[in-house]
Amino acid sequence: MKKRHPDYIVVEGPIGVGKTTLAERLAKSFNTELMLELAVENPFLPRFYEDPKAVALPTQLFFLFQRAKQIESLRQKDMFRPIQVSDFLIEKDKLFASVNLDDDELTLYHQVYEKLTIDAYSPDLVIYLQAPIETLMKRIELRGYDYEKAINYNYLKKISDAYIDFFYSYTTSPLLIVNTDDFDLSKDEKNYNLLLEHIGRLPSGRHYFNPIAVEL
Repeated sequence: MKKRHPDYIVVEGPIGVGKTTLAERLAKSFNTELMLELAVENPFLPRFYEDPKAVALPTQLFFLFQRAKQIESLRQKDMFRPIQVSDFLIEKDKLFASVNLDDDELTLYHQVYEKLTIDAYSPDLVIYLQAPIETLMKRIELRGYDYEKAINYNYLKKISDAYIDFFYSYTTSPLLIVNTDDFDLSKDEKNYNLLLEHIGRLPSGRHYFNPIAVEL
């Protein structure tokens, strides 16, 4: 019998785009375990957004160790379960490091990264969520996390541009690029169901999903 869905799905995209919201919905729809990024556990993050230069390296190394531990935990689980859903790629760590660290810090970071010997599974599908910077800023403001209040437009644009560059040449896994500018990932049932159908029939390669207009 042909499988309807990929076994291991990763949702990615810049801060505020809706990664966790979509990952949670997919995990519920597929009745599977969910592996989420744990940004709130990083004790350096609030200080990083207020003064990036002061704590950029410890902030990034904390995330690296945390993500590596989560990936190792995933490897130890039974990967023959029907579906696994996550809201991060381990490769994103290098993406953020390239934006946040100076040259000397980045050299040290890469040395630590290589020593970790992270052996991550390649996803069966990566869903890359996109939205304009203005939309990301509005969503960050609406969700109201205290530690994100210092995020500014310029920083968010750097992160968004880094994601665009990364996925421009990404070929490791099938890629579905989703425009979320007018797609409320938590409430738009019509487009969410269309997205599920789209996921179920995707071949390999690069694909795009543009939501249809929904009457209010």
